[in-house]
Amino acid sequence: MDAAQMLAMLAPTATIRELAAGSSRVFRIIEESGRSSIVKVYSSAPRERRERHALDALAGIPGVPKVYERGTTENLPWLRMKDAGSWNLANLPVNQDIINKAGAVLRGIHDSEASITNLEGGLDEEYVQSHYLATLDRLERFRRRLNLPAEVLAAAKKSENLPQGSFPVPSHTRAYPSSFIVDDYGNVTLVGWAHATLAPPEWDLSMATWKFTRDIGPETARALWEGYGASFPQHRLKPWIAYHAANLMMEAAESRDGRLGDLSSLIADFQAAIR
Repeated sequence: MDAAQMLAMLAPTATIRELAAGSSRVFRIIEESGRSSIVKVYSSAPRERRERHALDALAGIPGVPKVYERGTTENLPWLRMKDAGSWNLANLPVNQDIINKAGAVLRGIHDSEASITNLEGGLDEEYVQSHYLATLDRLERFRRRLNLPAEVLAAAKKSENLPQGSFPVPSHTRAYPSSFIVDDYGNVTLVGWAHATLAPPEWDLSMATWKFTRDIGPETARALWEGYGASFPQHRLKPWIAYHAANLMMEAAESRDGRLGDLSSLIADFQAAIR
């Protein structure tokens, strides 16, 4: 029994619409009364536990999904959550006020001091710098496959400009525009907490700044910063963007199906970040 069949069994009179597929599958469940909710079905119990732990720790913080119930049916773990809306910041027409709200949501999560992981101390600056350098070494094996110029990777290895981070805080780590869901009233919810951990706030803010600039436009990144109320220099984010780009290249190189697609823009961003 797959996820869709399982949900049809649990909610036989509801309308079920799949919203996303991948390592986890996300569905909107619309009951006969018109009430809707979101059900996320996980490929494994550890994935469900990790996300649920983060959501439980952050419960009640503005912009965090509200969990209604959880369960395991036919060996498929799932969470049912409040429906946060049908839009996201990647497909919604640019609205500076809503992007300001997204920045405020991110700041509220960072300021929450919630214990969202069992990692003692989280991923601090020392870990990030060590992991970045190790990732650059690992990329050497895949450089030709990635079409990553040798001089670009060499320049990254020689650079002394490493990611600098503040004290670790509750972090989403994948704060893409598509991760910010918007409802009809303009409320913003940050979804997708399976990779949450304690990390320097620069991690989330640099990822969001990079992705908002790249996918939508630089004016949206400025609006995000205004909503966040960032207090550290923006130039500190460049080494972080190099770190994120290196990680994404590594993920692409190690993908099981071997299909890399066009990584030229990712490589260009990596080169710009280490320049």
